[in-house]
Amino acid sequence: MKVQQIRLTASVPERMDGFLSRIEPQLVTVFGVTTFFSDRRFVDALRDRFPNARFLGCSTAGEISSVGVTEESCIVTGVEFDTTQVTEASTRLACMEDSFDAGARIGSQLATPDVKAIMVFAPGISINGSALVAGMVSRVGPKVPITGGLAGDCGAFARTWTLNSQGASTDEIVAIGLQGEAIEFAHGSFGGWKPFGPVRRITRCEGNVLYEINGEPALEVYKRYLGHQASDLPASGLLFPFAIFDPEGKEAGPIRTILGVDRSMGSLTLAGSVETGGYLKLMHADTDGLVSGAKAAADAARRMHTTSGNSLAILVSCVGRKLVMGNRTDEEVEAVSRVFGSRATLTGFYSYGEISPFTSGAACQLHNQTMTISWLGEH
Repeated sequence: MKVQQIRLTASVPERMDGFLSRIEPQLVTVFGVTTFFSDRRFVDALRDRFPNARFLGCSTAGEISSVGVTEESCIVTGVEFDTTQVTEASTRLACMEDSFDAGARIGSQLATPDVKAIMVFAPGISINGSALVAGMVSRVGPKVPITGGLAGDCGAFARTWTLNSQGASTDEIVAIGLQGEAIEFAHGSFGGWKPFGPVRRITRCEGNVLYEINGEPALEVYKRYLGHQASDLPASGLLFPFAIFDPEGKEAGPIRTILGVDRSMGSLTLAGSVETGGYLKLMHADTDGLVSGAKAAADAARRMHTTSGNSLAILVSCVGRKLVMGNRTDEEVEAVSRVFGSRATLTGFYSYGEISPFTSGAACQLHNQTMTISWLGEH
């Protein structure tokens, strides 16, 4: 397995003929600011340079590479596998209510007996991420690891992009399946956030739209917590996600972050579903806790694999983490790099949602506010 990477700061490089010239990749991942994907010349140049490669990528709220965290850039990484096969799937997301069915369509395209792992990237707005994952699992089963994330647009929550071999789109879910005896695929996901304040009951919700907390409009309850930061919703909601609890006061599910607000309905649109009758608390974090969480995710992935050769680690970290860490954001990427060592190339992005099993052998689910890592190698 060979891996080569380049970081671009102009959407159309002056010369593409020498681009990633030392390898002939079967897979090219692309994570960058939205302007790269809206520039048809860039997408066409990539496809012309690698006519036989599968493309997988999305727009971001910050880019991750082996040199750290950047903005207003694009990270292009080529992977030349020795024997692993890469298959591709995509489907249009018609609306948020289509999320489960769209996931089922993707899953049906990749549900072969020899698929070893799946990576998926989806639009970051107007989607129910947990329904998307449930739809995929309904077709491929709970034993196939699925990882990936929801695209970003630098916190604007207006228009995100995904990329596959057919080009860039604002409404396509894109995925690949990895097949072959040589592929090693590992994953890890961890947060580092801490709940605070009283436990409150979810008294009305529909899927991923939260209408009432303790019988009050959810938006009004949330705005009381945020104070002056409420004027910056939905972006300020990234700093204060929800932890889901059971009636006994124990954490019962993944973190849920806010993707949108409806002031006329007094509701909050979350990245994934919650259930009426459940309980929640707000959460907050500091940089040290988030860096420790990133290291824990890397440690979990490292324990799953045995290959010591060249590898690729795809990091999907929530944009809320980036907002908390500020100019210390590089520290969580550095923590991951130390765990994997110099033979692992890092790529990835800051997202609006992360997709991964929480632990080895567990069913896949949507996470928010985590560092989620997908590690690829061959033995």
